[in-house]
Amino acid sequence: MTTPVIETERLRLRAWHESDFSGYCAHRSCDKRQAFVGGAVSAERAWDEFCAMIGFWSLRGYGTFAVAARRSGEALGYAGLWHPPDIDEPELCWSLFPGAEGRGYATEAAAAARDWAYEALGLPPLMSFIHPDNAPSQAVAARLGAVFERRTTLRGAPRLVFRHVGPEAASRP
Repeated sequence: MTTPVIETERLRLRAWHESDFSGYCAHRSCDKRQAFVGGAVSAERAWDEFCAMIGFWSLRGYGTFAVAARRSGEALGYAGLWHPPDIDEPELCWSLFPGAEGRGYATEAAAAARDWAYEALGLPPLMSFIHPDNAPSQAVAARLGAVFERRTTLRGAPRLVFRHVGPEAASRP
């Protein structure tokens, strides 16, 4: 499966490149940034996760996109679908690398990935797992039009499930 390229006003959602790993590794090795997803990981584990994100595309036909600045090409984070075998449905996920926050990139990228999932894959309304204390991600979900659905536990950690608007109501911010 070739990863599609999606362009928004400021971003390009694209396949991962090996050169993106340094940003991903810096992201995953920061205790503060990873507080809501189990904590920081080693560079070796970050590499394994990085490779797994690329592999999702071959196994599922979808996955997470590298989110890059259109002008510079610099990787800023990721957005897309996460769907390991222990989860019943794909999750719309997003996260930004250090220094990319506060400019609306997460909302812009997640909306583009959501709309692609609806249009290209014909998926029903997506959901997102968000830690109860992760106010920034809850704010992104709200900007995307998602609504709180229920509380759950994901891999031993508390999560809130947010349901995104359906394909008929989705539009990029």
